Amino acid sequence: MVSTSKPNRQRVRTESFSLDQWMSSLGSLYPDDQQERIREAATMALVAHKHQKRASGDPYAIHVFEVAGILIELHLDYESIIAALLHDVVEDTSVTLAQIESIFGSSISNLVDGVTKMELVRGTSTGNDKSKNKWDNSESLRKMLLAMVEDVRVILIKLADRLHNMRTLSHLKTEKRKRIAAETMDIFAPLANRMGIWQIKWELEDLSFRYTEPEQYSKIAKLLDERRLDREKFINKVIAILKKEFVSANITAELTGRPKHIYSIWKKMERKGVDFHDIFDVSAVRVLVDSVADCYAVLGIVHGLWPHIPREFDDYIATPKGNNYQSLHTAVIGPGGKTLEVQIRTHEMHERSELGVASHWRYKEGSRYDPGFEQKIMWLRQLLEWKDEEADANGFVDRFKSEVFEDRVYVLTPKGNVVDLPMGATPLDFAYHIHTEIGHGCRGAKVNGSIVPLIYALKTGDQIEILSTRNGTPSRDWLNIHLGYLKTSRARAKVRAWFTHQDLEKNIRAGRNILEKELGRLGLSGLNHDSLANKLGFKNIQDLSASIGKGDVSVAQIADASHDLSTPRDPDAEVLQKTKISEAREVQGDVKIYGVGNLLTTMAKCCKPAPGDPIIGYITKGRGITIHRADCSNILRQGQERLIEVSWSKKQETTYPVDVSVLAYDRQGLLRDITGVLTDEKINVLSMNTMTDIKDHMARMKLTVEVGSTQQLSRLLAKISQLSNVLDVKRST
Repeated sequence: MVSTSKPNRQRVRTESFSLDQWMSSLGSLYPDDQQERIREAATMALVAHKHQKRASGDPYAIHVFEVAGILIELHLDYESIIAALLHDVVEDTSVTLAQIESIFGSSISNLVDGVTKMELVRGTSTGNDKSKNKWDNSESLRKMLLAMVEDVRVILIKLADRLHNMRTLSHLKTEKRKRIAAETMDIFAPLANRMGIWQIKWELEDLSFRYTEPEQYSKIAKLLDERRLDREKFINKVIAILKKEFVSANITAELTGRPKHIYSIWKKMERKGVDFHDIFDVSAVRVLVDSVADCYAVLGIVHGLWPHIPREFDDYIATPKGNNYQSLHTAVIGPGGKTLEVQIRTHEMHERSELGVASHWRYKEGSRYDPGFEQKIMWLRQLLEWKDEEADANGFVDRFKSEVFEDRVYVLTPKGNVVDLPMGATPLDFAYHIHTEIGHGCRGAKVNGSIVPLIYALKTGDQIEILSTRNGTPSRDWLNIHLGYLKTSRARAKVRAWFTHQDLEKNIRAGRNILEKELGRLGLSGLNHDSLANKLGFKNIQDLSASIGKGDVSVAQIADASHDLSTPRDPDAEVLQKTKISEAREVQGDVKIYGVGNLLTTMAKCCKPAPGDPIIGYITKGRGITIHRADCSNILRQGQERLIEVSWSKKQETTYPVDVSVLAYDRQGLLRDITGVLTDEKINVLSMNTMTDIKDHMARMKLTVEVGSTQQLSRLLAKISQLSNVLDVKRST
């Protein structure tokens, strides 16, 4: 049997909307008594939103009917449909939860309340107001989680709400479109994936990608469209061949051409570093059969017909994905030498893949046990445990994001038990996953019998043995994200919790040492500590030092704040600050020049300013403006009449030369290891000078490298400092 993907329900037409027509589209999906309740809710929504308009100019009520329609496609129960119709009335109109409860009952009012609380989700930065891009507070987050765990339909309604908002995103301003699209990619698409709802997940990803990377989206869409007719002919030919083979093998199967989604193509191109024409599964066929045995029989037929492409086979039936997705995936060289992906699964697996937890309500009517639903509910309940482990709501959001993303690795304990971790997890993450004390005491690890560094990135199938010591304590270096010891927020939370319980004075001392060491390495030792503390949201340097000592503030945050600060680091440089003119008249590359016309700018070679350094401009004779660091000794000797205020532009695309000095005990391979770090960080080296004192075997290196920001410089210095025999590494100023 050959078929195509089923079409979506007909979208609501704004110009001719009729409640009677919309109700008739429900057909026999719901009994008459339930349809009457749905009609009652629809009428309430129409009245409540009567005078409201969306950004597109459409009546607001159209939105809630579209959200309800998405849930009808997912075959959700009538209570979910009613809650979808009413999901915005409490927040946007005079209708109250009490009124909804009195008319429709507590179950539906709880759903509406849960969706309202989900409005607390914030995923992307929109400015300096941190409340806009993080959870409002821990208590609101706890309530939202309880709503999710108590009734998973809250998530499904919210996902449908976000999907329709994304479908109509073009009516908003560009900046808002990008913010909402990035938030959707960060939070909602991964959540749909974790819930196993493929048909919502892919559409959210494609719509988000359209607005976050418009050029890439258009390029791939154009390539797909150009090859569409050839691809359809090729797919039809493949289906005809397979149908004939299945009849001979007495296998009943449903075959469809599977559309490849734009975002997944781009992601695979990025991950594999290949061109569009090298993607094997742009042309794809999906085969649905009745049993697991038939799945493997079909796989044998496919591999018998066409050569299999090495390393392009995945058995997700034997080893399901973290969201309980099951299928066989294989890539072959099909007719005419064209590459082809074939997905093979049972009808039940396909329904779970497309509908995820929503399929539970279809099974529910027949009292059928759904293990996939139970597994996802168990994951949701674990969210409540995270709240107790995380110090604040912001930490919870970071962990939430890392846990819901698709990419996972499956590793083995020495006894053969499978452990599910995020992609990029390290042996130290594994140790903390097993037990907190094992993590604290971890001093090494064996992967597949061989000792590996603690920053080793685990791969699916690895068997890990942790080498630990009793009464071990964690290292503060483990919290430095630049060093790569810990990938998971869960493990970092446990390390931070350990330091939190240590003596306050010890934390302050340790934090101050870390702060001074980092600022010294970056060449920012003159930076005002109180200003830095205020920038990071602390009252004074004592509170900041304590938080650094506990691990709540990382060196990356210190580098970020230092990058943003524009106050001079030398008290003598205060005199260089001139009266600020209201706006920058011209932008020269990455530097804003205040109050003057179009002048050439060059970077001073004496102090080599880099983005994040406080800077000052010096008006030269015939050579435009030279940009110096504000504490440059040469500029301090100049008169004020030729100085001009400048600042870094918010958008920097250029790299800048920075001098770095390294002090180390000389050893074989030291230079190779340092250049290896530079290569990994994709940093260009302009010059390198190495001198070794034969008497004390000390190697002194001077490097001039190109960096784009203070953050990148901080990461480079941190990684070089971790190399064996390196005693000191810092920026030379």
